[in-house]
Amino acid sequence: MRVLPCGDRAVLLDCADLEEALGWFTALQDRAEAVVGARTVLLRGQPDQLRRLVAASAPAPAHQVAPTTVVVPVSYDGADLDEVATLTGLTPDEVVSAHTGAPWTVAFSGFAPGFAYLAGGDRRLHVPRRATPRPSVPAGAVGLAGEFSGIYPRSSPGGWQLLGRTDTAMWDLDRDPPALLTPGTVVRFEAADGPASP
Repeated sequence: MRVLPCGDRAVLLDCADLEEALGWFTALQDRAEAVVGARTVLLRGQPDQLRRLVAASAPAPAHQVAPTTVVVPVSYDGADLDEVATLTGLTPDEVVSAHTGAPWTVAFSGFAPGFAYLAGGDRRLHVPRRATPRPSVPAGAVGLAGEFSGIYPRSSPGGWQLLGRTDTAMWDLDRDPPALLTPGTVVRFEAADGPASP
């Protein structure tokens, strides 16, 4: 891991992978303002103090991090389910089984409030974004792009391959914190019995 300068009020921890970034985030989040990325952790504050803090710390080992697990029911009737099946060489049922069969971990948040980039899962589901983004993707849409899965927290443009939809709210200002999925949270998808509400 390297500690890089990031302006006069922050340092950036450049980590080897997501697991190391989450370990540093877990170890430091209560001691400094921290924002985790796919392979980085941004620490805000006085750079000299932050460097000393990092030097005196160690990332939390993955086996010591007790993540929160959230189960998200999904109606797998998405517009791109057949396309994802074609891209992966799987049947649509096998795509659903692959998506629900392995845990996903929130790597970082971005794009829109409540949008979590979920890493892990089944490597067979690594698919490209759509060539042409949609002008409107409904809230609750569950998709894939590259190595990530994600759930649209609100209606917005988007280019992810849509597998289905959930009624589970990703962003709720009446909840503390408003985001259901925060870095390090483990997500397990399960096939819902019926279609999600429109």
